[in-house]
Amino acid sequence: MWARLSVPTLSPLISAVSARFSPLGVVLHDRSATACDLLDRVFSSQAEFDPATETREFTLLGSDYGAAVFGAALSRLVHDEAPNVRLTFRQSTPAVVENTAAELTSVDGLLMPHAIIDGFPSVDLLTDRWVCLVADDHPEIGTELTLDDLARLPWAVYQRPYDAPAARQLSMIGVSPRVEVSVQTFQLLPYLVEGTRRVAMIQERLARRVAGPAAVRILPCPFEAVPVREAMWWHPVHTHDPAHIWLRETAARAARRVRG
Repeated sequence: MWARLSVPTLSPLISAVSARFSPLGVVLHDRSATACDLLDRVFSSQAEFDPATETREFTLLGSDYGAAVFGAALSRLVHDEAPNVRLTFRQSTPAVVENTAAELTSVDGLLMPHAIIDGFPSVDLLTDRWVCLVADDHPEIGTELTLDDLARLPWAVYQRPYDAPAARQLSMIGVSPRVEVSVQTFQLLPYLVEGTRRVAMIQERLARRVAGPAAVRILPCPFEAVPVREAMWWHPVHTHDPAHIWLRETAARAARRVRG
């Protein structure tokens, strides 16, 4: 019976059966969904891939930083070389760190810096550095920030206070950000700093792109923040897939354009 069931047919069947049992059913549902998704991707792999003629969708998971700074260059190359290929960028959540393997089974790649995840194949894309944002009219900050400033001022942060490796460094040197507001995208940070006493940390390449319309200043971090080393990660099942090989090679060429 099992041999005659396709992966798309099997997945809802397992979900329906496992849903009748709780809490074991919940665990089985999550694990079966991940396994079926992975099998579906394995069986849909092609022996060859011609970007000029193939119709395909690639889904990349990551923050808005990856989509804005790197994704734009990648999408231009895809537009020029693969007219029937579609790119979809999905916003990541903290779940990608907590269960990376499961998240990678449902996408074609993950745009994420080193030091957040590890243990999966990747291709390096670009490097960046962290900078700080304060309001143009901040009443207490002049041309530079100090560690004392970071400790006493309220913060605007991306997702959670320590999602960025540089923010985790702060805790190691005794600075605990007092979070006043958190958002799901880095690009909102300048507008949540504007007109307030808040401070935020953001990648310099993105800050130069998005901070202009907001009344904010870009200042150096007052500590040796670990650099951003953005990479594209993928599940090992994709390693020898010709379509994914093309995607990774195209990503590497797009990264060279971004680096200049």
